[in-house]
Amino acid sequence: MAEKLHPSVEEFKLFVKEHPELVKAVRSGEGTWQEFYEEWYLLGPDDPKWSNYKLNQSTESNDTTEESSGNSNWINQITGVLKKMDPNQLQYHIGQLSEAIGAIQGVMGQFQSENKQNTSQSQGARHPFAFRKD
Repeated sequence: MAEKLHPSVEEFKLFVKEHPELVKAVRSGEGTWQEFYEEWYLLGPDDPKWSNYKLNQSTESNDTTEESSGNSNWINQITGVLKKMDPNQLQYHIGQLSEAIGAIQGVMGQFQSENKQNTSQSQGARHPFAFRKD
């Protein structure tokens, strides 16, 4: 069972809903919930300090739109980028990237083959005499 909160805490929660900038202030480290609650309790909800944390009507509508769109916002951005792409340029850049990766693989292959040769030569140097049974 959930415990019932003190009535003043319930009032503060309603106050925070009316002043959503408080949430941003807490998240950015301007203060803690405890500090804001104590100031609210001492100063009251009508203090001019709280006007900084109240949203304008235009900001509220943007937030509502942003929350409702949620995940579709980034999908719309990706779709917009894909619409603006030129397939020929994309193919050209993919070809250039493929050539660059091939060149890097070739250089790495040369280093690896040199490394294998050096290790086989160093193993031969450790055993300069061949001991065989007659």
